[in-house]
Amino acid sequence: MIEFSTRTAESGVAIIEPKGRLNMVAAPRLRELIESTVEAGATRIVIDLSATDFIDSSGLGALISGLKCTRQAGGDLRIAQPNAQIETVLSLTNLNRVLKAYASAEGAFSAQ
Repeated sequence: MIEFSTRTAESGVAIIEPKGRLNMVAAPRLRELIESTVEAGATRIVIDLSATDFIDSSGLGALISGLKCTRQAGGDLRIAQPNAQIETVLSLTNLNRVLKAYASAEGAFSAQ
C-alpha cells in the first residue's frame, strides 16, 4: 500500500511524496497526481522519494511520464532523496542521466 502526500514549498514548487512501494499498483496514481498538478498550474514538481521503499519499471515509467508532462507544460520534474535501491535502478537503466537526484526536495530547483 502506498500513500501520497502533496505540498507546495515557499518557492512555489509542488512536492509529491510517495510513501511505500512505487510499483505497478501505485504508478498510475502517481501519473494521475502529476498530471492533475500540472493542470492546476504547477509546472515545477519534485518527487520526494525519501519515504519510498521500492521502485519498479512501472514506477520509473510514471516518473518519465511526469517528466514529459511537466516539460511539455514548460516546467520540469526532479527527484529528491532516493534510497540505495532506487539509485541502483536509476543507474542500471541509465535514467539517472535524465532524472538527477537532489539531496532535498526544497533545494532541487535551487541546486545546480
